[in-house]
Amino acid sequence: MSSKIVIIPTFNEKENIERIIRVSLGLPEGFDILVVDDSSPDGTANIVKQLMTEFSSRLFLEERKVKDGLGRAYVHGFKWALHRNYDYIFEMDADFSHNPIDLPRLLKACEDGADMSVGSRYSQGVNVVNWPMKRVLLSYFASKYVRFITGIPVHDTTAGFVCYSKKALEALDLEQIKFKGYGFQVEMKYKVWKKGLKVVEVPIVFTDRTLGESKISKSIMREAVFGIIGLRLKSMFGRL
Repeated sequence: MSSKIVIIPTFNEKENIERIIRVSLGLPEGFDILVVDDSSPDGTANIVKQLMTEFSSRLFLEERKVKDGLGRAYVHGFKWALHRNYDYIFEMDADFSHNPIDLPRLLKACEDGADMSVGSRYSQGVNVVNWPMKRVLLSYFASKYVRFITGIPVHDTTAGFVCYSKKALEALDLEQIKFKGYGFQVEMKYKVWKKGLKVVEVPIVFTDRTLGESKISKSIMREAVFGIIGLRLKSMFGRL
């Protein structure tokens, strides 16, 4: 049976973390969970530690002292999971914007031959709930912009609900992943695709968080938008 772990990066997610862990661990496929917490002052890590006494063999916690971005947190988690030889490694938010019941569908796509499966909001129209129209349009056209600039055949290039095969992550030099914010999501998809690996989209419904605060900032959006041009130029000149 394949081993699989869901990496959940957290910063101030005390309202959501216990429920997302219990729902995910309750799935019959047997997912493990690694929470990568950036020293949340609200006590998120303490909640995880309490749950670890109940799920000692399936729930793990890494506490980072420096809060330096989503991308760095995920890279930390990827290295941890690869060191322990997990076959499939997932990205998932803590706030239920990604529904854990879709994890088995992402897993199946990779078990059926994909090296990376993407939980896609835009592969079949626009499947977003509870976002204001301005934000929906910004996200949708940002993904179209990335696809136009890079040529990557993915509709939802900024999606953060992803399954990687061990092969896909091992093919990348994780030390060379540069983006820290949501540009990281584009960079990972682009580099996996440029390696000639198979990327597929699995349609999902994305529901905005109802508890806690969003971590998106203007600087994160700037990195995602303008960093893509640099990513493409480096690729064109053989520096990827």
